Amino acid sequence: MGTRKLDLRYFVSTGGFPSAHSAMVSGAAWACGILEGFNSPLFAIAAVFASIVMFDAQGVRWAASRQARILNQIMDELFQGHPISDERLKELLGHTPVQVFAGAAIGIFTAWFMLGR
Repeated sequence: MGTRKLDLRYFVSTGGFPSAHSAMVSGAAWACGILEGFNSPLFAIAAVFASIVMFDAQGVRWAASRQARILNQIMDELFQGHPISDERLKELLGHTPVQVFAGAAIGIFTAWFMLGR
């Protein structure tokens, strides 16, 4: 049997499956569309906001997590046996496209389920 323990910090930290940020903003945008109309200015603003958040979650933050992983590896190899710091960079920051898409789908479904007419 494995000795894996449930770590509740992952529920409120960055990264992981699905993207909670994508779920929240896509659900909010979809709710605006249902309540105000999909051709309303409010929906347009919410959709643009959702797009920016999802792009950031997948693109910018994913790149930052890759950089952190490489920097941690460099620090491990360069200062092997003589660490200059015990602190490691957080490597799980962003999301893959699948995680972002899954979060968006969950958000849209939730808004549709809660507000669908």
